[in-house]
Amino acid sequence: MPKGGAHFISQELALVLSHYDIGIIQSIKSLTAGNRKAPKQIVVSDTGKYLLKRRAGDKNDRYRVTFSHAVQQHLQKKKFPLPNLITTRDEGNSFLELDKHIYELFEFTPGVRFDSKDKAVQDAGKTLAKFHTCLEDFSSQSLPLKTTFHDASPVRRYLKKISTENNSNGSDKDFQKIVEKLMTIYNHSSVNVNQLGFDVWPQQIVHGDWHPGNMLFMNGKVTAVLDFDSLKVSPPLIDLANGMLQYSIVAGRPNPIDWPDYLDQAKLAHFIYGYLQFRKIKKEKTQALADLMIETLIAEAVLPIAATGSFIHLSGSDFLKMILRKCLWIQNNHEKLTDAIEHISQDLDK
Repeated sequence: MPKGGAHFISQELALVLSHYDIGIIQSIKSLTAGNRKAPKQIVVSDTGKYLLKRRAGDKNDRYRVTFSHAVQQHLQKKKFPLPNLITTRDEGNSFLELDKHIYELFEFTPGVRFDSKDKAVQDAGKTLAKFHTCLEDFSSQSLPLKTTFHDASPVRRYLKKISTENNSNGSDKDFQKIVEKLMTIYNHSSVNVNQLGFDVWPQQIVHGDWHPGNMLFMNGKVTAVLDFDSLKVSPPLIDLANGMLQYSIVAGRPNPIDWPDYLDQAKLAHFIYGYLQFRKIKKEKTQALADLMIETLIAEAVLPIAATGSFIHLSGSDFLKMILRKCLWIQNNHEKLTDAIEHISQDLDK
């Protein structure tokens, strides 16, 4: 692979674009954003502006792509904000398969990345509620996995792997205790959520990865949700808890050791306010949100650390120490966070 990541060659571009009816090509320019294994090109023609993407090899599952596109086309019909898929000229397919690659062509959607302002946080919450509402009537003969971050055996397996490897290397004994504490906290939160009735809550398609990096904004409004590779079947509260965490987590410093324990409670309130404006949830479910936030916090950290020993470029040991501090903060503020959510719900009902 070239130093700059995967890329298109000119012959490949010409062949792929020949399968689409988008008029006369005026310009083509590389877009360096997102997964470096999935090259992208901005294509301008006399009919409009488009984004061409070649899916990364690990995202090349035809079954998953077909299902993801069915969901996107369902949302497209309901005017949900997302880049519209362009179908091929001859067969009207939503993606193109050539030489063991899968290509997607979208209408280009203008927008900027998340600016951390409260207005954008609130609209991200509202957009998630619309996403769930739009997909209540979605049906398909084939459905994606039901495995989520809640009460998940893979999470426990990854924690055990991290613990075993640390012990066999004779590494930091304090780190060993941190991993054990994370396992205890994860199990405790899983039990709490199950006791609140998780297994009998209605299930539907959920996004599975609702965070700021998967959205474009304009003037504080979501203009496009970009990533549909993590779709799952689950109670929608899975998405809500993940979104609350992703939009309220406080980081920003180079070393995770220096990250604060607390969450940004104002942003958390704006996110849940946006969601509840559009979609109500029952009181007993609000009591599960803090524990679900703990579960997703642990789950998202342990997979890459178990695989590589690090979290992106950050020390796996330092990162898990930070995760433990944040989990303990959520635990210690469980009642306060739950009361705040219930007050928002009551205020909206007035």
